[in-house]
Amino acid sequence: MRLLERDDVREFHLTKNLPDNAIPEIPPYAILSHTWREGEEVLFKDLADGTAKSKPGYAKLQFYGN
Repeated sequence: MRLLERDDVREFHLTKNLPDNAIPEIPPYAILSHTWREGEEVLFKDLADGTAKSKPGYAKLQFYGN
């Protein structure tokens, strides 16, 4: 399992891969329901390769991170 975390300068990063049996190690998290417009969705690949900020949906992630 991978989660998004926000650092001290309010940038998003992926957590390390958490094993399924790592219940004590999983930090508090929220599951958000959302609707994306075509082409706006921020994908795992976008976060991993650093291109997420170029997607319109990144602003939605920032809003939820506040």
